[in-house]
Amino acid sequence: MRIEGNVFVVTGGGNGIGREVVLGLLSRGGRVAAVDLRPDSLEETARLAAAGDRLSTHTVDITDRATVEALPAAVVAAHGQVDGLLNVAGIIQQFVPFADLTYDEIGRVLSVNLWGVLHTTKTFLPHLLDRPAAAIVNVSSMGGLAPVPGQTIYGASKAAVKLLTEGLYAELMTTDVAVTTVFPGGVGTGIADNSGASIPGVDADSDLAANLTSPEDAGRQIVEGLEKGSYRVVIGKDARMLDRITRLMPRRATELVAKKMASLTS
Repeated sequence: MRIEGNVFVVTGGGNGIGREVVLGLLSRGGRVAAVDLRPDSLEETARLAAAGDRLSTHTVDITDRATVEALPAAVVAAHGQVDGLLNVAGIIQQFVPFADLTYDEIGRVLSVNLWGVLHTTKTFLPHLLDRPAAAIVNVSSMGGLAPVPGQTIYGASKAAVKLLTEGLYAELMTTDVAVTTVFPGGVGTGIADNSGASIPGVDADSDLAANLTSPEDAGRQIVEGLEKGSYRVVIGKDARMLDRITRLMPRRATELVAKKMASLTS
């Protein structure tokens, strides 16, 4: 899909991968409506972008359907149209077994990761169907391919996004709306802090941290996938390896990840 001159809504646009997607779209001549829960984060994105009226910022809680349903009018008022939706916003859960999760924590993760995507997609789809060319890009996760100890509900939410997006692809094949699912592996973002969680045993000097994909690289790959109309974008060596092994030996993949990552919940 052509980016220059088109208008894209990006959730999670205030930090991490979402911010890099916003900056990448703007650098290619697009117009962007950046959506985030934190106004200060959006202000920093706007400062970094220095894109004038090609960037609008919208403080929105994507778990609130009524607020999301008011968003298209604001985007159209700022940019005149909507050509693409990129759902990047997401949170992780506390690193504890499912049995130790509260219902409040379960509901919080599902509200952001699944219902947030449902709200924005359902709301913007009629606008996208009216465009001569449009796109939906939904960010799932490597955790939606195989379970990670202590992230069972997060993985379930991202697996749901995977099937939702693939279902949309099947339903929209005969339309002008391209649909892409993104599967990032480990990316060096502040998702844990933004989620009110922490990743045990991971710090700046750890082996895991050293092998993370940078947010800039992840954002670039997402924007390139949008341009190409890719069916899937798998980001990072870890995600690509897990994608392959889950296809060939799904049970073995589950056991390998469980053993390798057992320390996360110990």
